Amino acid sequence: MTAGATDAAVGPPPPFDQECAVALDVVPPWLARSVTPQTIEARRAGERAAPPVEGAALRRGGRFTVEERRIPGPAGAPAVVVLVCRPTWVAAPTTAVLHLHGGGMIGGGTRTTIAEPLDWAEHLGATVVSVDYRLAPEHPYPAQVEDCYAALLWLGGQAPSLGVDPRRIVVAGVSAGGGLAAALALLTRDRDGPSLAGQMLLCPMLDDRNDTVSAHQMAGTGIWDRTSNQTGWDALLGAARGGLEVAPYAAPARATDLTGLPPAYLDVGSAETFRDETVAYASRLWQAGGIAELHVWPGGFHGYPGLAPTARISQETVAARLRWLRRLLDQEAL
Repeated sequence: MTAGATDAAVGPPPPFDQECAVALDVVPPWLARSVTPQTIEARRAGERAAPPVEGAALRRGGRFTVEERRIPGPAGAPAVVVLVCRPTWVAAPTTAVLHLHGGGMIGGGTRTTIAEPLDWAEHLGATVVSVDYRLAPEHPYPAQVEDCYAALLWLGGQAPSLGVDPRRIVVAGVSAGGGLAAALALLTRDRDGPSLAGQMLLCPMLDDRNDTVSAHQMAGTGIWDRTSNQTGWDALLGAARGGLEVAPYAAPARATDLTGLPPAYLDVGSAETFRDETVAYASRLWQAGGIAELHVWPGGFHGYPGLAPTARISQETVAARLRWLRRLLDQEAL
């Protein structure tokens, strides 16, 4: 086994938080089932059938202007669609949250998992830019991270016209988006691209090897189990998954150099597949001399803050994320 593994026998999965666990009884079947290559399209169909996030929900009573833009994509690739939500009540240059959606590399879009970044933006007067990166398996690596990098280049270049302070761009993502956020931080460092003020890696998908203790513990249970995780990584990397040549911009857990990265916020539930790779990544950031804050929420399963928003652990999770972001931006202003 890889990050977080031991030679000891793997025990049973940690118990789910009781308040959160009731949400698992009512999640849609397409979300609860393990994803296989044969069911990717059924999962996408389930996403499409879910109630859409309407423009009114994004505008928040006129507090944001909302527009969809097509921006230059990577060299030789199609344009990238971004959703830009700008605060209407802020005159000075704003913070920007570059939002990379979840979906296991095989699903999702600009409005997936955007509600919480908009909550941050309401508190902080920030602009949110959500990226519609290409999906696997139709578009394998490096399409996803290159689309995200193209969006970062555009955001950095257009910052003055968007009313954004280019020194205050934070990348944030959940699940696959969290893995892409970590990959983007590595990529822009190595290409000497736009700098990031911070990276928010929320239950991030970091390690293609899918062989940690937590991955084995959560096989067949919870949301996004080991089978689903293998499906997502196989879609992204094909036969290369788990091999020796996987790039860190595909699977950030493969990175050998974590120096020079922006401050990081990482969180994960104790009862989910990504627990051990997230803990290992935070530890390696500290070992490299970096700044990182890590939360492992007891009994949290994958996606619990959105699926069980009234649970106390969910409310504490959401509050901790906002506190970190506010503290980071206060320090950037000094």
